[in-house]
Amino acid sequence: MSTTSDDQSSFDAEVAVIGLGAVGSSAAWRLAARGVDVIGFEQFEPGNAWGGSTGRTRLFRVACLEHPGLTPIARRARDLWRELEASAGQALFFETGGLMIGPSDSHIIEGTLAAAEAHDLPVERLDADEIASRFPAHARTNPGDVGVWDPEAGILRPEAAIIAAADAARAAGARILTGTRVVAIEPDANGVTVLTEVAKYRVRRVAVTSGPWITRFVPELPLTPHRVIMTWFRPREGHDADLDVLPVFIRSVPGHDTWIWGHGVVPASGPGSKEGFGGFDAKVGPEFDGPFVADDPDAIDRVVHPGETDGIRDLVAATFPDLEPEPSGVTTCIMTHTPDQLFVVGVTDHPRVVVGGGCSGHSFKHASALGELVAQSVVGEEHFTDAAFLDPRRFSG
Repeated sequence: MSTTSDDQSSFDAEVAVIGLGAVGSSAAWRLAARGVDVIGFEQFEPGNAWGGSTGRTRLFRVACLEHPGLTPIARRARDLWRELEASAGQALFFETGGLMIGPSDSHIIEGTLAAAEAHDLPVERLDADEIASRFPAHARTNPGDVGVWDPEAGILRPEAAIIAAADAARAAGARILTGTRVVAIEPDANGVTVLTEVAKYRVRRVAVTSGPWITRFVPELPLTPHRVIMTWFRPREGHDADLDVLPVFIRSVPGHDTWIWGHGVVPASGPGSKEGFGGFDAKVGPEFDGPFVADDPDAIDRVVHPGETDGIRDLVAATFPDLEPEPSGVTTCIMTHTPDQLFVVGVTDHPRVVVGGGCSGHSFKHASALGELVAQSVVGEEHFTDAAFLDPRRFSG
């Protein structure tokens, strides 16, 4: 590895991708597919359990309630997930449809309908009686609740998808270094020096896609990592919680001022139906105005302690009478939030440093397309859709 000058021979690669999780594995793939000389650094292994993409499944939605501008990104992501499925020879995306339930003036409903109207999506509006008739598992609702059915929603397999993207990057010519921890980057006018624990590399540009570790390299970004517990629940004896009974959902909780999300049992992908909760109790979603308490991603407590699942147990009991309220499976994950709950994707204040991250609890569905946006930012292509609302420089004016 040469680092003494900046002629063509002194560079170890055109681009370094730091972190090969949800966004980084796809960024490496999309760069390599363009013929770019890429070297990817991953401190663990692709598909590991230590970052923000563990947990066997992630929700996929096209009618994105968080921002209408996310819908074209979701559509592009779906195309790329299907492309990865073909190359990997395994299913990564299951289209189940998705049900949103809440008051008509809630962010769940208004945000979903705003995205649907902006992009002419084939959603259906349901009243409480129609919800109970078509989806008996969701018969318990609050007075005034309505529903929106998104037929394009579904479920992704995150670990398998990341591994497939990393394999596709390798197949396209990317060099992937696993078990290699990057400790610093040093950008200058001519390139970027990437320092690992044992060596240093010289590249022309760098994409920082290291999830909860992004601020180790781009400290000016207002990203807050925090520990999250994921839970699964089995159906009561004699009842069913398969995906046709409980497709993807985000909904209000009867008698509670919060919401719950999840899906039914995915064959061979978990110990039951997966549910999580948000809003006030979990300090996520538009209702919460911060600040988040930052956790050190290198020191996350991976043990789920007694009492930590009491909140979600109570919400499941209030919402789904056919599920056992005691979790049948638990694990931990790391979410990384931005102040506006949207991602950071694009060129930073340094023109040779591109970033992709800030999951804010809803990025995995978009990850393949976010990798595409990162790749386009690195090589100077026009983005496939308007992504200005994700520009990382929005927080610095």
